[in-house]
Amino acid sequence: MKSIAWNNLNKLESYKKLLSLKNAASVASSLKGNTGAKRIKEFSIPMSCGLVYNFAAKQVNRQIIAIFKSLAKEAQLLEKYAALYNGEIINTGEKRMVLHHLTRGQLGTDVFEGTTNKRTFYAAQQKAIADFAQKVHSGALTNENGESYTTVCQIGIGGSDLGPRALYLALENWARTNSALKMDAHFISNVDADDAASVISQLNIARTIFVLVSKSGTTLETLTNQMLVADFIKKAGCIPARHMVAVTSETSALAKSADFLAVFFMDDYIGGRYSSTSAVGGTVLSLAFGADVFTRLLAGAAAEDKCAAEADIMQNAALMDALIGVYERNVQNYSMTAVLPYSQALSRFPAHLQQLDMESNGKSVNRFGKKITYATGPVIFGEPGTNGQHSFYQLLHQGTNIVPLQFIAFKENQTGKDIVIKNSTSQKKLNANVAAQIIAFACGKNDANPNKRFAGGRPSSIIYGKQLTPETLGALLSHFENKVMFQGFLWNVNSFDQEGVQLGKVLATSVLENTMDANLRSYAELLVQ
Repeated sequence: MKSIAWNNLNKLESYKKLLSLKNAASVASSLKGNTGAKRIKEFSIPMSCGLVYNFAAKQVNRQIIAIFKSLAKEAQLLEKYAALYNGEIINTGEKRMVLHHLTRGQLGTDVFEGTTNKRTFYAAQQKAIADFAQKVHSGALTNENGESYTTVCQIGIGGSDLGPRALYLALENWARTNSALKMDAHFISNVDADDAASVISQLNIARTIFVLVSKSGTTLETLTNQMLVADFIKKAGCIPARHMVAVTSETSALAKSADFLAVFFMDDYIGGRYSSTSAVGGTVLSLAFGADVFTRLLAGAAAEDKCAAEADIMQNAALMDALIGVYERNVQNYSMTAVLPYSQALSRFPAHLQQLDMESNGKSVNRFGKKITYATGPVIFGEPGTNGQHSFYQLLHQGTNIVPLQFIAFKENQTGKDIVIKNSTSQKKLNANVAAQIIAFACGKNDANPNKRFAGGRPSSIIYGKQLTPETLGALLSHFENKVMFQGFLWNVNSFDQEGVQLGKVLATSVLENTMDANLRSYAELLVQ
């Protein structure tokens, strides 16, 4: 394999060509008034599991796409993906491999030998979780009174909460409709005691299994909530060790604790925000839906991982999405991206993507610790449609900032429960709104009244498919993980550490241990002292 060069974005000749087109009239006109059927067909990329990525309403043309191809080749994006997948040290900050792709199966047969034991490890954990879930569901494993468990509650924060919670909510209605819901799931994340108390009030503690997730076994918020929940369990007349399992690393203090029904393992090669397909998400989702449903989600993610290795960018949705995103951030100077799923089931998916993207690529130094002089990750936000239309879309349509948009939509709902009202179903009304918004953002509207004038030229893409299922959800998850990965490669940052999370933790500990300096003390006295 050709040796890999890690260069800053502004050193790449293809990027300089993109910059030269920044104010080109042909680019400005490529969107407004040019969103017809031919362009929509040409600017579609098939994904796995029946999904399609369409970028016809983005401000790109054939000239720019040609430069994208050169940029992807010059930056060696596919070679870097292969290097990551095959076990090279890609997380330079922590000097670690990055192996979350291996939790969902093998991408190809040409595999770096150093990852063989890790494949075995992840497969073993998945089987252990499946066996445990089966014992719970069959009633072979019961509480101290011989009763079956009916509810699961995850205790974690950040990547230990956002991804698994988003995936559970995405499939909850689908599972109910398809008789696949084995246990209701709840989540406790915030160290705010009101969060835990609110969730606990909804549970029958005697019939609940709590999943404690902390890779290090030292996360302050999570361990505090563990003790808080253990106190609730005791007050309910139950034994904490009969109601808790742990997901952690093999080296953490939790690994050999007698306080758990079972312990499942992740490792240091999977960051929290990339951990939903590991034991972090696998435990709660397998308990909630059954291990077979989780396996289907993994299959969807694995299929889309394979698509991300396609050399032709017109067949590689994650790569095209990443290239367009960098073009919008660094050439067009758009600082934000809105993720807009037209599916209530994906209500927390934007929050997960917010962490995935902003924690990964919110960096100002390159992989070697050198200051970079160009913009990196955008601000990510979003809410489901049509709710968002009645909230922040006003700014998106007529505000002074242009915000690129990423729509997600499905032709069918998950439950099949719908009726015709005024000649159309709710699902048709929902999807009519998606189509209308894309055109409204792209084409705008002229009006003699400036207050009613819409400039248009607001770029968007859409991922759409037949229905939100375990497979399509896994493919969506993979698409955005790989998009963020490719963008990190282009910006030449380390997308797999998160030092920005650490400083606040350290200072909070110094407040609690009363070892703070004078500046911190002046603020701490307002709330803590």
